[in-house]
Amino acid sequence: MKNAHLIAWALSHPWAMMPERMAAYAGVLASHTAGGLSSAPAAAAAVTSASRRNSNRAGNIAVVNVFGALVEWPGDIDVCDGGTSSRVVSQQLIDAENDDSVSQVLMVFNTPGGSVYGTAELGDVINRVKASKPVVGIAQSLAASAGYWLLSQCSEAYCSPGGEVGSIGVYSGYQNIAKAMEIAGVDIQLFSAGKYKTEMSPFSEGLTPAAVAYQEQRAQDYYAMFTRAVAKGRNVTVDTVRNGMGQGRVLGARDALSQRMIDGVMPFEDLVRRMQGSARGGRSGRSAQAMRNAREIDLLSL
Repeated sequence: MKNAHLIAWALSHPWAMMPERMAAYAGVLASHTAGGLSSAPAAAAAVTSASRRNSNRAGNIAVVNVFGALVEWPGDIDVCDGGTSSRVVSQQLIDAENDDSVSQVLMVFNTPGGSVYGTAELGDVINRVKASKPVVGIAQSLAASAGYWLLSQCSEAYCSPGGEVGSIGVYSGYQNIAKAMEIAGVDIQLFSAGKYKTEMSPFSEGLTPAAVAYQEQRAQDYYAMFTRAVAKGRNVTVDTVRNGMGQGRVLGARDALSQRMIDGVMPFEDLVRRMQGSARGGRSGRSAQAMRNAREIDLLSL
């Protein structure tokens, strides 16, 4: 992806991300466009030094990190100056599901959210994996918007005492630069086929009322997906999600617990110890396929 197209790419996506964080990423995009930043690393660091690969023990806990902005494909990560690909996380969960040395999965969230694209599909993977193995999630220290969408799908959801969760909502943007181009002496003409093909063009005369109504409806469609997923994951009604749970705001750990957004408030280390204690009784043999899968996921050995 060329730097000149980053802002257009970002505006064309529906986002489930904290708007204030998006404002910070907009500065990153501007720096990228001006050539002021180099590409960020594509992968987050391991969650803890206790992580081990290729453990020979059964009953392990697979650790899956969701750090930074969420995007669907690894190639999109540069746009947010570092982040997590939902496709990569999906594969890590599938590897953990297929590894018969793994008894539980721990998802660690520190994310302001991200693109709607890929989030519903990753939520489906979490639901599939938790049908055979517990998938425990913790906000350490932020699971907002798309991040909370995913946290809410876990078998159990926790937040660190100083953490936050929520920001249930979606939005997209539109930027018209026709007047700026005119001032610069650039005359742009569009040629298209299809009644609505260029209605979102930044070089048009602006959005028509019909275009605004359509984009607002798309936001409502994604919001419906988001709130249905949270309602299913948290075993509450859609009305409960829409009329409570922050209504677009993030909530602190205790408030989130009172709104049934999480199952408990717990430091990360305490949650790991609890999961390790429950896993020690369930060790079994390990297959060759599991050994191969372990090379792709982090394991907390017991």
